[in-house]
Amino acid sequence: MCGIVGYLNYLVEKDRREIVKNLLTGLSRLEYRGYDSAGIAIDGDSDTEVLLFKEVGKVAALRQKIDGDKKLDMDKKFLNHVSMAHTRWATHGQPSERNSHPHRSDPKSEFTVVHNGIITNYKELRTLLEKKGYMFESDTDTECIAKLAKYVYDSQKGSKTISFTSLIKAVVKELEGAFAMLLKSTHFPNEMIATRRGSPLLIGVKTAKKLKVDFVDVEFGASEAAAAAGEQGPVKRDQSRAFLSEDGMPQQIEYYLASDPSAIVEHTKRVLYLEDDDIAHISDGDLHIHRLRRDDGNQSSFRTIQTLEMELAEIMKGSFDHFMQKEIYEQPESVVNTMRGRVNFEECKVTLGGLNKYLATLRRCRRIVFIACGTSFHSCLATRAIFEELTEIPCQAELASDFLDRKTPIFRDDSCVFVSQSGETADTILALRYCLERGALCVGVTNTVGSSISRETQCGVHINAGPEIGVASTKAYTSQFIALVLMALQLSEDKISMTERRRQIINDLYELPRYIKETLASDASLKQLASEVLHKEKSLLIMGRGYQNATCLEAALKIKEVSYMHSEGILAGELKHGPLALIDENMPVILIMTKDSLYPKVQSALQQVTARKGHPIIICNKGDSNISADYRTIRVPQAVDCLQGILTIIPLQLLSYHLACLNGVDVDFPRNLAKSVTVE
Repeated sequence: MCGIVGYLNYLVEKDRREIVKNLLTGLSRLEYRGYDSAGIAIDGDSDTEVLLFKEVGKVAALRQKIDGDKKLDMDKKFLNHVSMAHTRWATHGQPSERNSHPHRSDPKSEFTVVHNGIITNYKELRTLLEKKGYMFESDTDTECIAKLAKYVYDSQKGSKTISFTSLIKAVVKELEGAFAMLLKSTHFPNEMIATRRGSPLLIGVKTAKKLKVDFVDVEFGASEAAAAAGEQGPVKRDQSRAFLSEDGMPQQIEYYLASDPSAIVEHTKRVLYLEDDDIAHISDGDLHIHRLRRDDGNQSSFRTIQTLEMELAEIMKGSFDHFMQKEIYEQPESVVNTMRGRVNFEECKVTLGGLNKYLATLRRCRRIVFIACGTSFHSCLATRAIFEELTEIPCQAELASDFLDRKTPIFRDDSCVFVSQSGETADTILALRYCLERGALCVGVTNTVGSSISRETQCGVHINAGPEIGVASTKAYTSQFIALVLMALQLSEDKISMTERRRQIINDLYELPRYIKETLASDASLKQLASEVLHKEKSLLIMGRGYQNATCLEAALKIKEVSYMHSEGILAGELKHGPLALIDENMPVILIMTKDSLYPKVQSALQQVTARKGHPIIICNKGDSNISADYRTIRVPQAVDCLQGILTIIPLQLLSYHLACLNGVDVDFPRNLAKSVTVE
């Protein structure tokens, strides 16, 4: 969804030019989360002045607008400064300057907010605030947060002074829905509040000296009462231990806040992830984390400061034209990273450390339910059959939104596997909480350490594919595919009858990087095929069956989302039940026909298509001599049937990429879409 960046420096001198540059660079790293509009809020020349800059379109347009403002003193230096930035994926109100974040409480910008998520009760809040005389400037749900903060502040006038934390607690208690947000106020200069519920938010810490401890204590309200009573000396009793210098006084420090680590990794690798209903308050170089409620006893009493393993080069395009192209070509390495340290190829043994404590529970469960959305759902479909074959446990794959709509029965002896690249997919998280309430074992499969799904599940597997920036998922799909196959292999270790089958799969896992490189070598011919045959077409059918059905669905999704061509994945066994009516000499068809147990049945589908004057493009194995030279073919290496889908999806990923380029589409940022869907 939307991308948030915040910056706060304390006793570290920075000029406005560098602050703005850091904000805009961070935003550009988050454009995959939304790119309808962008904006920043920075301190003015006095404590009561906030400067807002907004622009429709990408971050580059905002940068151009700021550079063109000749009145802005970019050389002004600040020892303390609070700033925030936002790139938007429109949910309430069309993309426009008035609907862009940051939003303000009033023309003086007494309260300023950036927000990722959806406030579901915003209409009720807006109606209340309009009745109180507050004028709204936009169509968004976010503006009611800033207005509500001003209303609470105005209501306290004449009584005892309210702290920034207490004020925002009162605001957050009135909000329903999902959010991650940053707030600043002219009434509380050099202070920032960060809070989240359902949407990701992290805080990066940069200091010249080593931190005393690698965690921040969570405070539950007593400290605020003491502060209100004036019980504090030169250093507060509850001052965060992590941020004290050796002499006990605050030190020079910078805070970087963001929706995703990619926005801040070039500045610091020390980060802490906020939990739901955390309210982080940064002031005078100190970070305090408060809780909205104390009734959640399962919450930790501290937040660990972790070290990011991400490198800046991983989120740069390098010599490639687009992130999607780079990520397709990274798959020989990303699949190795998914297997690294987990597969002993000599002994044909798989060890997933994150599952070890729960293997017995998984093996004796009544059924395995895979729950995911989009591409992640297709990875579940692709591996469901091998799970059933190896474990002999009934398996079902569910779209998270439909799973929730149906209120699907879940029991204590079920195991539920939640698959999400970001680990923050809203529907998948809601399904996870639904299953936890019903006592099922919940397993997470994500690409993001510290994400909501990885924290809330009892066990899981990180796919270790590396950062994926392109909105269309490519390497995450193949890594999810492999991670799920590894799960099936480990769960079946106690079945002697499956020993030979497991050995075949593990042997081909070893060969997989080489097979992928061979497949990528056909890129030039795929580009030619896209240009000469498919580029001008309005629609495309992709057919297969068995293990290849998921490949058809995933390929159709890729072509739709990046090239805007209508595409449909069809189970070849269903041709006679309706789809065959679409086939004629003008309908482009891709048929996946690889050497597996269903090869004769797919041959039958090929005959049905050609009998209706269809001219299918066939994806087949190298060395398959049964296919007439009259057909256009895309040849891929032959692997064991349950892994063949990894090799057949790659040429289709490349085809979708080339079709998008030929159509002049922004490949990495398709219209109307965002990378991480953190709202329902």
